[in-house]
Amino acid sequence: MARLHSGKKGKSSRKRPKSKVAPKWVDYSKEEVKDIIRNLSKKGTPPTMMGLVLRDQYAVPAVKPILGKTLNQFLEEENLRPQYPDDLLNLIKKAVRMRNHIKGNKMDVHGKVKLLHVESKIQRLVKYYRRNGRLPADWKYDAETAALIVK
Repeated sequence: MARLHSGKKGKSSRKRPKSKVAPKWVDYSKEEVKDIIRNLSKKGTPPTMMGLVLRDQYAVPAVKPILGKTLNQFLEEENLRPQYPDDLLNLIKKAVRMRNHIKGNKMDVHGKVKLLHVESKIQRLVKYYRRNGRLPADWKYDAETAALIVK
């Protein structure tokens, strides 16, 4: 996928397992994977990190072939899904860090421009999540309340 605010083409993409069936070498049953996900969620692990932990520490290449549903669908059914989407939170954290940097470095013109780029990405994501019902219809991004959300 191409980069949004740069002239680079961008070649990175994920490489999913080709088979839609769970591999025979996976040692964990359906219930064991569910328990692992529940434990990770109770520790406060975001869903994107859960997939990495399952892949790297438990040798589970993908959750969907084992559970029959995606990780987010499972978290939704168990009422373990975080209040804010992970990608939105990461962008908000980045914007808060950039604002703190600009407070101390008033002459950083390039930082100010990049902050505008990050905040425009946040606005687009908020619009998408409001449309899909993931965020309330009246939710708005505000720089002061964003710092409170991150903490």
